[in-house]
Amino acid sequence: MKRKIAITALSLSLGFGAFTYTTAHAESLSDIHKKQAENAAKKAKKNKEMSKVKEQQKDLLNDLSQINEKLATTENEIESKKQAISKTKSEIEKLQKEIKVLEKRIKERDAILKERVRSMYESGGSTGYLDVILGSKSFGDFIDRMVSLNVIAQSDENILKEQREDKKNVEEKKVRVESKLASLNAKLNELNALKSDLNKQKADKKNIVKKLKKKKDHIDAEMKDLKERDAILAAQEEAVKAEIERAKKEEAARKAREAAAAKAAQAKAAQASKPASSGHSSSSSSHSSSSPEPTPAPTPSGHGMFIKPAAGAFTSGFGSRSGEYSGFHPGVDIAAPGTVPIVAAADGTVIRSYLSSSYGNCVFISHYIDGQLYTTVYAHMRSRQVSNGQTVHQGQVIGYMGSTGWSTGQHLHFEIHKGEWNYQKSNAVNPMQYIN
Repeated sequence: MKRKIAITALSLSLGFGAFTYTTAHAESLSDIHKKQAENAAKKAKKNKEMSKVKEQQKDLLNDLSQINEKLATTENEIESKKQAISKTKSEIEKLQKEIKVLEKRIKERDAILKERVRSMYESGGSTGYLDVILGSKSFGDFIDRMVSLNVIAQSDENILKEQREDKKNVEEKKVRVESKLASLNAKLNELNALKSDLNKQKADKKNIVKKLKKKKDHIDAEMKDLKERDAILAAQEEAVKAEIERAKKEEAARKAREAAAAKAAQAKAAQASKPASSGHSSSSSSHSSSSPEPTPAPTPSGHGMFIKPAAGAFTSGFGSRSGEYSGFHPGVDIAAPGTVPIVAAADGTVIRSYLSSSYGNCVFISHYIDGQLYTTVYAHMRSRQVSNGQTVHQGQVIGYMGSTGWSTGQHLHFEIHKGEWNYQKSNAVNPMQYIN
C-alpha cells in the first residue's frame, strides 16, 4: 500500500512538474512573440523612414548633378576668358613695344624737323632754298637741286603724316584692346562670382546629403540592430523550448534516480530488519516498512545559482554610470590580461553565438533553474567555442576574453536577465546577487 502511495506521489510530482514547465514555457513564448511583433512594427516604421530618406537623397543628388554641370560649364567659360585675357595682354605688350619704337622714331624725326625749321629761320625763311637753287652751276644741276628739295619736302611731309597716322592708329588700337581687357575682366569677375555662388550651393547640398547620409546610416544601424534583435528573439524562442525540454528531462531523470534510490533503501532496510524467527516477522516487518524521506536535490534560492564566468577583477558594476561611459550598464565587466577562458555560468542552451557590431563576439545562453527562466550574455570575446542550440554545462569553456565590438580594452561584459532577453534590457538584474 505504501509503495502504491509513493508511486502515486512520484507520479503527481512529475505531473505537476510538467504542468509548471508547460505554463512557464507558454508564458515565455508569449512574451517572445509579443517582442517579435513590437520589433516587426519598428522595422516597418524604419523601412518607411528609410524610403523617405532615400527619396530625399535622390532629389538632392539630382540637384547636385545639375549644379555640377553648371559648374563645369562656368569653369570652361572662365578658362576660355582667361586664355582670351592672356592673348589680349600679349597683344597689348606687343603694341606697347611698337609704340615705344614709333615714339622714339617720332622723337628723332621731330628733332631733325626742328633743326630744319631753326635753320630756315636763321637764314631768313626761304632764302636757304633760293641759295641752293641759285647756286646751281648748270641747268642740269639746277634740275637735280630742285628735285632734291621737292623730295626732301615731300619726305618730311610724308614722315609727319605717317607718324601722326601710326601714332593715332596705335593709340586707338590700344584703347580698344584695353577696353576689351576691361570687359573681359568684368566678365571674369562675374563668372568668378557665379562660380563662388555655385560652389556655395554645392557645399550646401553636400551638407544636406551628408546629413541625410548620417540619418540613413543611423537608420541602417537601427535596422541592423532590429534585424539582430529579431535573430536573437527567434533563436531565443527555439532555445527556450530546448532549454525547458532539457531541464524537464533532467528533472525527470533526477526524480527517477531519487525514486530508485528510495526503493533500494527501502528494500535494504526491509532485508536488514527481517526477523530471525517467524514469530516476530509481522511486527518487525511492520516497523521497518516506512522508508526515509528522499533527500531533495539542492536548488538555488536566489543567491549563488551562477558561477563567476571568468577570472579577473570586476571593473564596472551594474546600473547607472557617469563620465565617459555614462548611461545604464545592464551587467558587470570583468577584466584580466592574457588568455582568459570564459565559462558558462550555469547549465543551459545556447540561444545565439555570433559576431555583433556592438557586443563583438558574444554568446547568449538560456537557463531554466528552479522553475525560473534566466538568460546570460557574454560579450566582447576574442573567440567563441560554442554554437547556436548547443547544450552547455556549468563551467564549460564557451570562449576567450577579448576586446571585440565597442570595447576599449580586454574584458568580459556579463549580463543576467531574469526571464527572456529583450532589447529594452528590462529583465536585467545585478549579476553580483546571483554569482557564487
